[in-house]
Amino acid sequence: MNRKLGDISFYGIVLILSLATLAILIVIIAYVMRQGLPHISWEFLSQSPEHMGREGGILPIIVGTVFVTLLALAIATPIGVGAAVFFAEYSKEGRVVQVIRTFTEVLAGIPSIIFGLFGFAFFVVFMQMGWSILSGGLSLSLMILPTIIRSTEESLKTVPLSYREGSLSLGATKWETTVKVVLPCCRKGILTGLILGIGRAVGETAVLYLTIGGSIRIPTSLFDPARTMSMHMYMMTAEGISREKSFATAALLIVIILIVNSIANFISNRMKGAQ
Repeated sequence: MNRKLGDISFYGIVLILSLATLAILIVIIAYVMRQGLPHISWEFLSQSPEHMGREGGILPIIVGTVFVTLLALAIATPIGVGAAVFFAEYSKEGRVVQVIRTFTEVLAGIPSIIFGLFGFAFFVVFMQMGWSILSGGLSLSLMILPTIIRSTEESLKTVPLSYREGSLSLGATKWETTVKVVLPCCRKGILTGLILGIGRAVGETAVLYLTIGGSIRIPTSLFDPARTMSMHMYMMTAEGISREKSFATAALLIVIILIVNSIANFISNRMKGAQ
């Protein structure tokens, strides 16, 4: 009886905490949407900022956000997935692997401003890339790399050992087994890691504040400075330029993230159905 009462109490506490968390999230999103949506218009989406962002739109800001996010994912995804495959499929537990894994976990907990300082010192100054999309994308890829590695590795561990043994028994090599059997089984987990990486990249400010420059012009190459939506919100709010434009940018950013998650869930469900 006491055990059953304890289970019910624990379930009730967890339920209350979950509902409280959901309620807080809904309140935050609703408040931002209420303040920002009325100020979103076609002119806001298609025009360039004027008077430091007090007037005009955020078209160059959107372009800069897309460029730096895609560049960071293009760099971090193959490295992250490759590292996860090495850890899960090829490496043997030993001191070297434990050290590498420990450093990867430590990397995931480093504050983003540290990545920004490193990116500024190494990419902007030492490599002489200047404040540019390339410097920001490289710095951002280092920050999201641990997220992709961890998510992919955990997904690889869920693939049953019998799948690998069956493939090897049919004459397939280790590489063929990994590419044609193991990786297709955990596509959803890899996609989840990419979604988390996109979410962190799109919402990051500190790393890009020190590496990308903050220009409000439309970038035409990877060596041009730019500004992302999260940076734009911060600078507009911190400098007191326009509260309305800041909330409109925040609302648009939430809408973009919701769209990206919806598309990813749709793709994931299609993959699951195809299997």
